[in-house]
Amino acid sequence: MSTDQVLNRALGAYLGFACGDALGATVEFMSPKQIQKRYGVHRDMIGGGWLGLEAGQITDDTQMSLAVGQAIIDHQGWNIQAVADNFVAWLESDPPDIGNTCRRGIMRYRDSGELFGLPRADDAGNGACMRNLPVVLATLNRPDCFNEWSLQQCHITHNNPLSNAATLTLGRIVNHLINGLDTDACQQEVEQLISQHGEFAYSPYLGKASAYIVDTVQTVLHYFFSADSFESCLIATVNQGADADTTGALVGMLAGAKYGVEQIPERWLKQLDQQIVAQIRQQTAELIRLAGLL
Repeated sequence: MSTDQVLNRALGAYLGFACGDALGATVEFMSPKQIQKRYGVHRDMIGGGWLGLEAGQITDDTQMSLAVGQAIIDHQGWNIQAVADNFVAWLESDPPDIGNTCRRGIMRYRDSGELFGLPRADDAGNGACMRNLPVVLATLNRPDCFNEWSLQQCHITHNNPLSNAATLTLGRIVNHLINGLDTDACQQEVEQLISQHGEFAYSPYLGKASAYIVDTVQTVLHYFFSADSFESCLIATVNQGADADTTGALVGMLAGAKYGVEQIPERWLKQLDQQIVAQIRQQTAELIRLAGLL
């Protein structure tokens, strides 16, 4: 893989992630039937939804990812306290949305300085998994750092075996795709996940797309492996509704890494908040450089 190809796929992953977030946010918490009744097939970034967003506006998924990425760039490496500080600054900026588990963990750090919560059964949401892409990019050729950094950022808010396993698995899949490996390598990662945690088995797909990490990952894997283009993958996923901004973001990350940035529809990149696009382009280049690939 040439550096240009790596950068192309990395950018595809990050911009694909933001596109999925902005597209999915409109139909978050809706059922597939409600989406069909209201939009037919939801395929354009029109904003609205329960958050009343502007067209192309992103939510907590992309905002938290950018917070992680900025902490890595500012410190030219890993500094978990800087990540947590960025989360506090984000929390205090009055974001459009924040999950309860994320809020609880960030407030615990803010109030007590504790960077890691104790393991909890109710920490099995998707909030840690959804913001790990910058760690993947900064550790593309440093697998030892990938595990450590990923779990540290997870445990600020989510300390749960299912959340941990999902975050590491999706991260490794993105790494394989950016590095040009085929879907067989990705399938092997999934098989390993399912052998350790049978709950993640996604075939037959049961159609649940909630913020519970098992439902989220089943949805993402089902649509990622059954689609043949970036656009069809993302549209099918967000039209499943429920936690559509996060399932959309995560499937956009995988599909963007697989198909490359040029496969992301131009209309979506134009509709996306242009300030966010510029931030993502800058972060991607700097994170890839930190990984020693530029």
